[in-house]
Amino acid sequence: MARFIVLLSFALLVGCAAQPPGPEIFESAERAIAAAEQAGAEELSPVELRFARERLQLARTAVENRKYDAALFAIEQSEINSELAIEQSRTARERRRLNELRRSNEELQQELTGIYGEDFE
Repeated sequence: MARFIVLLSFALLVGCAAQPPGPEIFESAERAIAAAEQAGAEELSPVELRFARERLQLARTAVENRKYDAALFAIEQSEINSELAIEQSRTARERRRLNELRRSNEELQQELTGIYGEDFE
């Protein structure tokens, strides 16, 4: 009887085991990485983009090893790192634009000072 209960418990556990997720679980992370690449993350936020790619690969490995919870967690991390890469890329572009405007203003200030003298404000 005890052996039957153990076998029944084992069968229930196997039956309740997480089902392998389909390949579509990777699509959102892949789209997020592609969006980060489009945003210029290769140049402007390479570390976060690399982390996103690494987490996606980790998720694929976890699925192969039937560690589905770990795979889902890694996919979520990949998406988060992709979003971070996008935002950091946007910030870097805006910072560059701001620095260019600042330099332009300084050049204009120097030009106007040259024309109107030191008293120009």
